[in-house]
Amino acid sequence: MNTKSSYRTLHKLKGEFGTREAYLEHELTIMQPRKWQLNLPRRDFNFEIEDLTPAIAGTIGKVVMTTAIVTAFATGYSLSSEFIVENVRFEMLVAAVFFVILFSGFLNPRANLAGCHGPLIPLIPLIVVSGGHPLALGIMVGALGLLLGLTKGGSTLVNLTGDGVRGGLLIYLGMVGIIGQMGALRSWAEGVGDETIFFIIMLMTILTYAFLIRINKRWLAIPLSSFMALIVALIMGAPFQFSTMPGIPNLNPFYWWGAETGWMLGWPTLSHFIAVLPFAILAVSMWPPDFLGHRVFQEQNYPAGSEKVLMDVDDTMTVSSLRQIVGSVLGGGNLASSWGTYMIPAAIAKRPIPAGAILTGILCILVVLIGYPMDIAAWAPVLRVALIVGVFLPLLEVGAQLIKTTTQAQSGGLCIISSVLVNPVFGWSLALLLTNTGLVGDNVRSVDLPKSKRLFIPIATFIICTVAMAIVGLLPGISAIRALGG
Repeated sequence: MNTKSSYRTLHKLKGEFGTREAYLEHELTIMQPRKWQLNLPRRDFNFEIEDLTPAIAGTIGKVVMTTAIVTAFATGYSLSSEFIVENVRFEMLVAAVFFVILFSGFLNPRANLAGCHGPLIPLIPLIVVSGGHPLALGIMVGALGLLLGLTKGGSTLVNLTGDGVRGGLLIYLGMVGIIGQMGALRSWAEGVGDETIFFIIMLMTILTYAFLIRINKRWLAIPLSSFMALIVALIMGAPFQFSTMPGIPNLNPFYWWGAETGWMLGWPTLSHFIAVLPFAILAVSMWPPDFLGHRVFQEQNYPAGSEKVLMDVDDTMTVSSLRQIVGSVLGGGNLASSWGTYMIPAAIAKRPIPAGAILTGILCILVVLIGYPMDIAAWAPVLRVALIVGVFLPLLEVGAQLIKTTTQAQSGGLCIISSVLVNPVFGWSLALLLTNTGLVGDNVRSVDLPKSKRLFIPIATFIICTVAMAIVGLLPGISAIRALGG
């Protein structure tokens, strides 16, 4: 690397800029991340106060999503709440030390943090009933993800997805997520006997978010809104108590995969791998639109000339796949994906990946060891508000910004209605097929693409996704048993 054009040489003091935003944007344009090499603070990047926001938001999201995934598995296998807490802490420790800090912080700052695969949560009960095994599923997801990442398949699918399809996908995900989280918060408030808590928390959240937009500090949305929801709920008398004690989780893989300990399932057999194959295909097919949404946030918020710090989709898939295999073999129940509750606030705050990744890893380790913060992050008011302002509302906003022309609106509309018909994977893959064959959308863009990419890849993607969904019973009117030929 030319030392005259290195980050250290091009870095300027904050006082040389008229605004804080100008300084942060300059930082993004001068960084030159070293892929699969050692990146060091001050030489290749700096820590800024804004890095705390995605770190806090990502930690909250990690506790929430990992708990949801492990709970779904544990419920199917009739495992205790103590098992859930212990396994979540173990998962967070593995992710923080080996993949958040080591990979995204130091070895490849263009790989987003390996987080949780939220969209697959509703399918976990079906995985259990189908005779699936968490370890078999984790290995299969990781292997298929590595194949996609190492062959550059992820970035190819992203490049084939036009702005209209991107916008429609993000609008759908944002709106469905907001409705779901508000419904869950309202149900919680009704459960504690005071629906007024729901109304006051959401009203305060809307006003807080509007104020942050007005002062151009939207990157503070998750910590500030979550803290506000916590205080309002406590003041209004909502019941809360700490239950997770300080400690270190069991680190022995043989404990987790024992026949009488941990998961109490033993090691998987060939039949387990066969049972989880369609779910693994579906899980990995969900990655490209998920990763795409996170990269779009960087593209929308970063200045021109900052392409070198944009999230690399293929590298992120590779790291997520490695994290999935390692985490599963060691005993974890998490399903990996790109870390949205980290990336979205980081992009809004105009911060690159590495410094915030290191802080996120440190916070995750502290939460695991202390224990008590896990109870706060997983409490309904904090959890629901954090997901609304940190993930789903920004998704909705960016989706609307991407649609600028009539043809983009048509592509986006088809993506939305197809997503409503089945799910976002079906909606994305069908819209991808329709736009790249020139049936709808930007025909000029479609013609300019190589024929092999314009036709074969979208067709193959749609067929693979649809067949996988049919096998596991996600297509309306086609049951999983009948799709399997039973």
